[in-house]
Amino acid sequence: MSVTTLPQVAARDRAPPRRRRPLWALAAFPAAALVAAPVLSVLGTAIAPADATWRHIVHTTLPDYLLNSLLLALLVGLMTASAGAIAAWLVTACRFPGRRVLEVALLLPMAMPAYVCGYTYTWLLDVAGPAQTLFRDVTGLQWGQYPFPEIRSLPGAAVVLAMVLYPYVYLLCRAAFMQQSVCLLEVSRTLGHGLPRTFLHVALPLARPALAGGVALVLMETLADFGTVQHFAVRTFTTGIYEAWFGMADRVAASQLAACLMGVVALLLVLERLSRGGRRYHPMTTRHPPLRPVTLRGFKAAAASLACAMPVLLGFVIPAGGCCGWR
Repeated sequence: MSVTTLPQVAARDRAPPRRRRPLWALAAFPAAALVAAPVLSVLGTAIAPADATWRHIVHTTLPDYLLNSLLLALLVGLMTASAGAIAAWLVTACRFPGRRVLEVALLLPMAMPAYVCGYTYTWLLDVAGPAQTLFRDVTGLQWGQYPFPEIRSLPGAAVVLAMVLYPYVYLLCRAAFMQQSVCLLEVSRTLGHGLPRTFLHVALPLARPALAGGVALVLMETLADFGTVQHFAVRTFTTGIYEAWFGMADRVAASQLAACLMGVVALLLVLERLSRGGRRYHPMTTRHPPLRPVTLRGFKAAAASLACAMPVLLGFVIPAGGCCGWR
């Protein structure tokens, strides 16, 4: 017969009650299985022995796929990080004309498909488009006598993708800025730092997890895009997968290219995670007073309004206007 001592009874009384898992938590397992099924299917097909098609791709087009995909991801990541973070900081920390409307309108490009935006800008800026036609009529110059950026290029595709994907960064960075401690921002202001230096040296480093998360979503959307890069004649992994599957009728080679693409995405995420470690960059609490926006006037107010309005104009208003004009 066992004897229960007083310390054991006290420890048992202090132990928290065991909680039951809610039923909705159990639904996460089948949901995760459904999400993982396509990935596992691709990886399972990709481990098949290399055939002649795969060896041909490796020796001819795979370097171009890899280089173009990395350059496209780099350009889109830099542009979306800059536009999204700056717009989020302006609508959070400043008061200027149109701020209330722009803080919601900055999400509108998320509703515009990237390929539709690409069709609009190629129609607008191509050699036979309205912009160059008007320029030739006004100046009297012929095509080839004036410099004009080529829209059907890798930089052109990067700009179009950045126009519609920056809301991922904007949304996460705005939430991070609103959760930051006002005390740190006020200390920076009392030390003589203006809004730009406070943004660069205090607010942006604290919002690094949100910035990295938004850029990661942008990169995955960029690397998975097919319609836009195909329209701009940029050969990336997605075009290679399409050509291997439907052009060469080789599902194994297409799966191997898809596995390479998933490996590139996983590598980018792992590198960011390792560089950040387990450090926390902003407090997850609401025990601090809300941030008091600074009122801008004159040139600064106009510049802030223009900086927040340009992404909406380029990423939603012009493509939507072009779609309405084609009716």
